Amino acid sequence: MSVAGVDVVVSGGRVVTATEVLDTAVAIKGGRIVAIGDAAALPRADRVIDATGKYVLPGLIDCHLHVGPEYDDWRTAPLAAARTGLTTLLPFVVYDDGEGVPAAVNRLREEAQALSVLDFGMHMILNHEPHVLDGLAETVRLGVSSFKLFMTYKKRPKRMVSDEFIAKTMERLAALGGLCQLHCENGDVLCYLEDKAIAEGRTTPIDFPATCPDWTEEEAINRAILIGRLTGCPVYVVHLSTKLGLERIKRAHAEGQRVWTETCPQYLLLTDKEMERWGPFAKIGPPLRPAGGPDGSALWGGVEHGHVATVASDHSPRVPAAKEPGRKNIFVDAQGKPIPFGAPSLETLVPLMWSEGVAKRGLPPTWIARVLAENPARIFGLYPRKGAIRVGSDADLTIWDPAPEWTIDKSQHLGIAGFTPYEGWKVRGRPWTTLVRGQVMLNPAGELEQKPGFGRFLARTGPQPPLGGSVR
Repeated sequence: MSVAGVDVVVSGGRVVTATEVLDTAVAIKGGRIVAIGDAAALPRADRVIDATGKYVLPGLIDCHLHVGPEYDDWRTAPLAAARTGLTTLLPFVVYDDGEGVPAAVNRLREEAQALSVLDFGMHMILNHEPHVLDGLAETVRLGVSSFKLFMTYKKRPKRMVSDEFIAKTMERLAALGGLCQLHCENGDVLCYLEDKAIAEGRTTPIDFPATCPDWTEEEAINRAILIGRLTGCPVYVVHLSTKLGLERIKRAHAEGQRVWTETCPQYLLLTDKEMERWGPFAKIGPPLRPAGGPDGSALWGGVEHGHVATVASDHSPRVPAAKEPGRKNIFVDAQGKPIPFGAPSLETLVPLMWSEGVAKRGLPPTWIARVLAENPARIFGLYPRKGAIRVGSDADLTIWDPAPEWTIDKSQHLGIAGFTPYEGWKVRGRPWTTLVRGQVMLNPAGELEQKPGFGRFLARTGPQPPLGGSVR
């Protein structure tokens, strides 16, 4: 490195934060941002990245995806994500039977550090097993501060939790400064409606969405909010899919409660008509909502006006063989085993949100920096290390070229699913270069310059409130 210089200067581009767009340059040294200002006033750099015509965004974060034996693994998922402009992943993980939650964190951290090309944290899924609550304090000390509970999936052993278990979990997390994430659907009602559909022979893929009506999401969100208020625990509603649910969350915001939510591209862009095209491959939970209904437009309003804090992929790919039996019975296979939920979305998250949100709907680039960088970092205890372009932050940058026009094609994807529900979707914009801790990850040729094992585990603290209000 040159004397009194820096490692890298990124200049010529428009620097985008969650609140403003600046014609400025960014200086990086030792993996951190050390200065922001006019390029001529910055120290000499060993490397200058000319980002003319590009947007320089904070490194983008996917705060909801699934990694593990049933899904893409710690090698494949980060490689796929890195090629799309993401720099940090916060996946959901599970502990093994008989394994304490802290032990699972230590095991998974070592596994992921050996394989991941991107920096990563973890959200831990808790099953309905009261003994696991005894490990929460140690788990938080290890840097995992967010925990997910399922209010549905009654037919999966120990997966659906009771209201009592939610209250006990929230009480402990409130004392520890943690965050409770919830999949909000009324599992008892969904189980009843599924059994009724099976008994009546309504088992084709297009019969599935009707067994998960919108009010079952709102009802579960209401319970989660009220238990959060009872215990003083911050609440995070994952993958919001309905207008009804959004209205209940808006009421909680008006009452000053710490309740935050995310939505996903599939709920902004797709409808239950996809069940006709993709059959069981479009079976996700919550389901794709009715075409012509109010939900998609309401969610776009939610992300624009700040009621929906983040957008995430909910990447839950399954191998085709696990999904195929659902063509005959969308609920269970011939042996009575449930047809799995989930679809791939990690590799389409960023291009779809730029193309559909910024290029098509005219949302400002600051919106991307808000919902895919700063707000995820705030809510999940990473801010300002991640999610920001400011002095002292990790030098994670996503440099975005808004000009290219291209078509989504499954052959370009690395994941196990073998399909994308956005096949043939025309998009605008793509990542040009990314940096992780000051090192080039994705280069302009579309190649990754870092290898699996480059990623670091991110120990996280408790949540900070996300930015709200309209982005316009």
